[in-house]
Amino acid sequence: MLAEIVLNIFNENFDTQAMLFRSPGRINLIGEHTDYNDGFVLPAAIDKAVYLAIAPAKGDYGRWISVDFGESIEVSRMQNLKISNDWANYLLGVIQEFRSAGFAIPAFDLVVAADIPIGAGMSSSAALECVMAYALNHFLHAGLDRKSLAFLTKRAENNFIGLQCGIMDMFASLHGKKNHVFRLDCRSLEYEYFPLHLNDYYFILLDTGVKHSLASSEYNTRREECAEGIATLKKFYPGLNSLRDVDHEMLNANKSAFDPLIFQRCAYVVEENNRVQLTCQALRDNDLATTGRMMFASHQGLKNQYQVSCAELDFLVDQVSEDPAVLGARMMGGGFGGCTINLVLKNQAAQLIEKISESYQAFSGIALKHYEVVTGEGTGEIKIQSLVQ
Repeated sequence: MLAEIVLNIFNENFDTQAMLFRSPGRINLIGEHTDYNDGFVLPAAIDKAVYLAIAPAKGDYGRWISVDFGESIEVSRMQNLKISNDWANYLLGVIQEFRSAGFAIPAFDLVVAADIPIGAGMSSSAALECVMAYALNHFLHAGLDRKSLAFLTKRAENNFIGLQCGIMDMFASLHGKKNHVFRLDCRSLEYEYFPLHLNDYYFILLDTGVKHSLASSEYNTRREECAEGIATLKKFYPGLNSLRDVDHEMLNANKSAFDPLIFQRCAYVVEENNRVQLTCQALRDNDLATTGRMMFASHQGLKNQYQVSCAELDFLVDQVSEDPAVLGARMMGGGFGGCTINLVLKNQAAQLIEKISESYQAFSGIALKHYEVVTGEGTGEIKIQSLVQ
């Protein structure tokens, strides 16, 4: 068990009593690139997580050990600039936000490891930020609730890492509930859980094995394009603040005022928000067929209107689109690589994966990885005594 490995490594390296925390990755059933437009998303925490053993250090420097990267670094309690170890910067960003809020930060010793595949679109970075924030909240007696921690970790990503992400990943990691997805209103941050009755189906992520270099820059560009769309619409509807408040009638009535590319970006966001609502109703009705259709439609929008897919993602979705074992599939995450999420009949999954692995290897030259995921609980402490019982 990874939690035990992390704790054992901490005990081998330090003579203090650690506390142990975990924070999960996430899937997003539907609602991509809607979060930073104040829209709706439908994520779930998963059973893969970041594990952190941590205790205050005895001096002004702490030692941070990454099991996954095989690195050990010393970090000053006053460190406030990025360092060359990318994984550590996500932790530093969280520390900076606590410091900005007026908290005095001691040095910490820590060991961190994860079984969330990096670069696969399951938000390993958000999980890393959330586990650090949850731990600091405990050690500093900060008294922040989960919603406040989601905001704090989002600021860490925006301000320190420099990615202008929305709040979905952090919120999902902190608020997950086993056997549920939840609809998050990214403006009000109200949320509602929906039970997942998957019956003979489950989720499989197919990993393209690529992450194209334009992912981060294009992400920020899409935000700018959406802002341009709102600026265009505000000429006709001065009270508008985000694409969340836009419908098809408003878009189509003023189509001639738009740059064609900006119109397509806005149309995608409006349609994706609607797909989230339709999927929620389908889940209420235990209608997995409609849920699957919404997933396929989402991918087409991401590919053709929002243009954040790539050849590898499209290939994997195309390969399963006519397979009776698959109810739905789409790219998941920011785009330009990572995984597709697939709703697959359990008893035909092995045969499907074997077939697609062959064709994907021939297409891309990359060995296809796959991950079976189930929903899990959100960020929390692991009681150490529970590991030795």
